[in-house]
Amino acid sequence: MLFIVALLAAVAALFVFFNARKRYNKSESSFALIGFFVAVVILLMQFFTMIPAGHVGVVDFFGNVSDQTLYPGINFVNPMANVVKFDARTQEIKETMNVPSREGLSVELEISLLFSLSFENANRIYKSVGENYVEKILLPQFRSVVRGVTASYEARALYTAQREELARKIESELSRLVKPRGITLEAAPLRQIILPAGLTASIEEKLKAEQESQRMQFVLERERQEAERKRIEAKGIADFQDIVSKGISDQLLRWKGIEATEKLSNSPNSKIVVIGSGKDGLPLILGGN
Repeated sequence: MLFIVALLAAVAALFVFFNARKRYNKSESSFALIGFFVAVVILLMQFFTMIPAGHVGVVDFFGNVSDQTLYPGINFVNPMANVVKFDARTQEIKETMNVPSREGLSVELEISLLFSLSFENANRIYKSVGENYVEKILLPQFRSVVRGVTASYEARALYTAQREELARKIESELSRLVKPRGITLEAAPLRQIILPAGLTASIEEKLKAEQESQRMQFVLERERQEAERKRIEAKGIADFQDIVSKGISDQLLRWKGIEATEKLSNSPNSKIVVIGSGKDGLPLILGGN
C-alpha cells in the first residue's frame, strides 16, 4: 500500500514540477522537485525489508504465499507484497490447570512450555493456520496432551521423582502433534503440583516410612558386613595360633632357654648360674644386680 501511495505522490510531484516550470514559478517547482525525490526514496525503500534478529519473514503477495522464507537481515522483496514477520525465538507459555490422576483425583498443575517456530516451516504454518498459531494449535493441543498424560499416572507419581518422567512424556506426545506443523518444542517443565491436603499428608507419611525402611536395610547390611569382617579376623587369628603352636616343640624351647642363659651369663651383671637345676634341667639363674 505504501508503495502505491509513494508512486502516486511521485507522479503528482512530477506533474506539479512541469506545470510550475511552464509558469516560471521557481518556488513551486522547487517544492515539487523535493517532493518528487522524497517519493522516489520511499519507493526504493519498498524494494527492501529488514527482518529483526530472531524473526522470520513470510512473503504474501495478494494471497500467494512464497515458499521461501526471509531470514534476519535486509532482504530484497516485491514492493507490492506484504511481509509478515514471525518471532522465531524461544517463547514460553505458562498454564495453570486442573488435571485428573489415574485414581480420578483432581490435581492443580502449573506447567510451562518452551517452544520456537521453525524458520523453514514458517510459510507453511502461515498458510494453514495464520499468525495466531499459538491460540489455534499449540494451546489446545498442549492442554489436551497434559490432561491425557496425567490421567495415566497416580497422584503420588506427580508428587515424587516421576514428575520428570511425566514432563518428558508430555513433551514427546505434544512434539509428535505439532512438529509437523513447524513448531519446535524445547521443554515442558512442571513448575508446581498442588494435591489435596489430605492426600499430600498421606503421601509424605508413606515416603517417610519408605525412607526409614531403606535406612534400616542399610544399617542391617552394615552390621552384617561388620560381623563378616570380625568372623574373618577371628579365623585368621585362630589359623595363626594353630600354625605357631604346631611349630613350637620341647626341643625348641630348651634350645631357646640355653641361648638365653648363655647371653645372660656373658652379660656384665653379677649373677649366680646353677647348671642342671630348674624345670627340664635348664640352668637356674639366681640374684644379681
